[in-house]
Amino acid sequence: MLKIVIQPQGTLAIYEQIINQLKNAIVTGELFAGEALPSIRGLAGELNVSVITTKRAYEELEKEGLIRSVAGKGFYVCEYNTDYLKEKQLMMLEKRLGELIADAKQAGLSCEDLKEMVDTEWNL
Repeated sequence: MLKIVIQPQGTLAIYEQIINQLKNAIVTGELFAGEALPSIRGLAGELNVSVITTKRAYEELEKEGLIRSVAGKGFYVCEYNTDYLKEKQLMMLEKRLGELIADAKQAGLSCEDLKEMVDTEWNL
């Protein structure tokens, strides 16, 4: 079963963390088309977050066509285009990286300083 890890101190909202981890699980094949997802209440309880938070994450994923709701049965992973999803993830990462680089420049860090930070974090 998929393990979602929430970082309360993270920069992303909790629902965004849920969305990103579910998208990643779909791209990597950890979740496959037709697979049932935990119920909204079940996931909320498992993650110790509000039902509203998990509902919002599922609604966003449904809007993007990645999951579908089956009345009385729950949510299921849809057939998907992994290339498209991967491209969307790359675009989101590029945007966040641009913001991070701007913050690093504002803090007076050099490119080498930032690369060293990335290398350190990557290897943790």
